[in-house]
Amino acid sequence: MRYGYVGKVLWVDLTQRKWWVEEVDEALASKWLGGSGFGAITLAKTTGPQTDPLGEENVLGFFTGPLTGTVVPCSGRHSVVGKSPLTGIWGEASVGGNWGKELKRAGYDGVVVLGKADTPVYLWINEGEVEIRDAAKLWGLDTYQTAEALQEYHPGAEVCTIGPAGERLVRIAGLFTDGKEGRAAARCGLGAVAGSKKLKALVVQGTRRPNLAFEEELKTKAKEAIKLIKEKTKGLSEFGTAGLVIPCEQIGDFPIRNWRDGKWEEGAQKISGPRMVQTVLSGRFHCAGCPIGCGRRVSITDGPYAGVNGGGPEYETLGLMGGSCLIDNLEAICYANELCNRYGIDTIEAANLIAFSIEAFERGIVKEKDTGGLILRWGDPQVLIELIHQMGQNRGFGAFLARGFRSLLAEFGQEAEEFAIQVKGLGFPAHDPRAYNSIAVGYATANRGACHLEGFSHIFERNVALPEFGFTEPQDRFSVEGKGRLVAQAQNLMSVFDSLALCKFILFGGIKIKDLVEWLNLATGLDFTSERLLECGERIFNLKRLYNVKCGISRKDDVLPPRILTQKRGSGGAAENLPPLDQMLNEYYAVRGWNENGIPTQETLDRLGLEEFIS
Repeated sequence: MRYGYVGKVLWVDLTQRKWWVEEVDEALASKWLGGSGFGAITLAKTTGPQTDPLGEENVLGFFTGPLTGTVVPCSGRHSVVGKSPLTGIWGEASVGGNWGKELKRAGYDGVVVLGKADTPVYLWINEGEVEIRDAAKLWGLDTYQTAEALQEYHPGAEVCTIGPAGERLVRIAGLFTDGKEGRAAARCGLGAVAGSKKLKALVVQGTRRPNLAFEEELKTKAKEAIKLIKEKTKGLSEFGTAGLVIPCEQIGDFPIRNWRDGKWEEGAQKISGPRMVQTVLSGRFHCAGCPIGCGRRVSITDGPYAGVNGGGPEYETLGLMGGSCLIDNLEAICYANELCNRYGIDTIEAANLIAFSIEAFERGIVKEKDTGGLILRWGDPQVLIELIHQMGQNRGFGAFLARGFRSLLAEFGQEAEEFAIQVKGLGFPAHDPRAYNSIAVGYATANRGACHLEGFSHIFERNVALPEFGFTEPQDRFSVEGKGRLVAQAQNLMSVFDSLALCKFILFGGIKIKDLVEWLNLATGLDFTSERLLECGERIFNLKRLYNVKCGISRKDDVLPPRILTQKRGSGGAAENLPPLDQMLNEYYAVRGWNENGIPTQETLDRLGLEEFIS
């Protein structure tokens, strides 16, 4: 590939301690784009139902997109993929920051790690050269300490690392970049995959810049887009995703007391974006190429939570540590968030598991003897903090929780199914399907488990139109007809975003599908149309589904917890709605070209060119 792409994917076998390069050609790029798409074919070709997620046969892939590191706005993202030790199926985490851009500058579109080292190692990738280096002195350090130490060894480099949780194979561990700013590829337990390989970190540095087919024209288009995005995303710049706390609570989209209650107005005010600005905010930061700057820096210098100094909690963390656990102390949440970042664990999964445990304790399913004497109470920051310590250190009751919802449901049985708020073993993000019917379909069918970002469909029910799909104005969030089609089309589009790889927040900045097509063609010199680009997204999504089907996933797994389908919130902005999932799912399957059991039909697989992956 001459333009957009570096044209190389690095493969590293830690068992054999060797590496080699595979080329990215036009045929591959035209069909799979990059990022998440490259991850899909890599995982489909190298792993399957028999793969042990924590065995050396699993792979861990890091993939940039053709727009990563270019002048295109919000192009500082990459995808991490591997079979998930948390869910046992497709595992993926998308992350922003600066690491992906630097990987391309170091000479590669992606890195795939195979095998397992005998002792801790890190990868040093610099100007196309690769070294497998000893990491014994780094083993045991938290993510902040590791990034600092490696940047002393390699000034100006970017670091992707696991923390102590990943080393201990905690199934909710992630991979973290950008040091104290704490950008996280957190979901699906991929940090434990790195830990199982004794891979502490990947350090990248280089000076190469992507060759662009029509660089000056792309610069002009990028400048126009940046101006538009800045104008339309001022609130996101000012308050970050924390600015969603109050409006989401008002419309009934906010998790409260393990998804039981409908209103928490005073609590939401206390942990909101405006409150953060007034109290603990110390600065803002931008991912590579981003004109928005939604990242928060927070600092706490006195009191019981003194010492916090780094990336602040995002909306999801505030929603789940705050609302779902009923903790209205912003400083405590900032402290707990930093603990998760340092240990290297997923705040979403940790908080969901903690809220579940508090309710289980309340019901008498979990007892004081099980928790080692810890009394699990709503609204108690010390419960949150102690359990995060236990999770990160893989000890005590926290270690039991951090095995994840699949393990907990196997332990507690049917009694726990109602209030284990998860899909396919992955805990909910902080958005309620009772507030947006499309989220119900999106969570049920997302390939990695409950995920609002695989579809991001609820923004088209709130404040974003999608005229290219026939949605000329935002859709009624409580309507039913057409939601299956909306979700399928939105998932295809988000597969494109994750493969290019771009931040989805540019949709709030007025960016349309035609802009993506134009940027891609100017960067690569390829000749995409909107239809062809969206077909790529559909192909990528279907390959991930096919991967899961081989792992045993079908309609029986495209479900939501009974609490979400049968218990009304009773108050707040979504007091009475219950999403009719089966009805919407039927429409979704029909639009997808899947049979009634949720399996892609032969006709669909043939149309998308997926024949080689069927057996």
